[in-house]
Amino acid sequence: MQRTLTFVVALLVLAFGDAFSQDVRYNFDKDTDFAKFKTYKWVDLKDAAKVNDILDKEIRAAIDTELAAKGLSKVETDKADLLVGYQAAVGEEKQFTSYGSDWGYGSGWYRGGWYGPSSTTTTGQTSTIYVGQLAIDMYDSANHDLVWRGVASKTIDQNAKPDKQQKNIGKAINKLLKKYPPEKKKS
Repeated sequence: MQRTLTFVVALLVLAFGDAFSQDVRYNFDKDTDFAKFKTYKWVDLKDAAKVNDILDKEIRAAIDTELAAKGLSKVETDKADLLVGYQAAVGEEKQFTSYGSDWGYGSGWYRGGWYGPSSTTTTGQTSTIYVGQLAIDMYDSANHDLVWRGVASKTIDQNAKPDKQQKNIGKAINKLLKKYPPEKKKS
């Protein structure tokens, strides 16, 4: 019974692993009228860690694509309605995986006799998991107040090919900006 349950859980993790591997959260100023924002300008966030130029272009292009789909236009002048910046980071987590070698049913009655205890060996392995985080901040340019912030976290395959990495960035940003602009609460 224990082995069957473990097998079912393992199958569910494999089947739905991609759905759970990405975590997206956002928050916004409830008093802000997001309908007034039509243009945006890129800004560098103070004290944000810099990423390499290729990754910077990929992140900005993916955000530009999503914001354009939301009806926002990118401008280079100081007359933008929104100021948009991002921060990216990669952290490490440790994962412990254990394996058991219990192939029997254990002790108990079998065909009228007592079936003795089975032997079990458990081995373990520790591995490093890389988790990437991307935070997007949007500020009202009139008073530089933060009006929207979203954070996406995802396990990263450090050995993924560049096309796969770019696809993952696009998916994360699409999911992150899915609820932008936030819906107004009906009174």
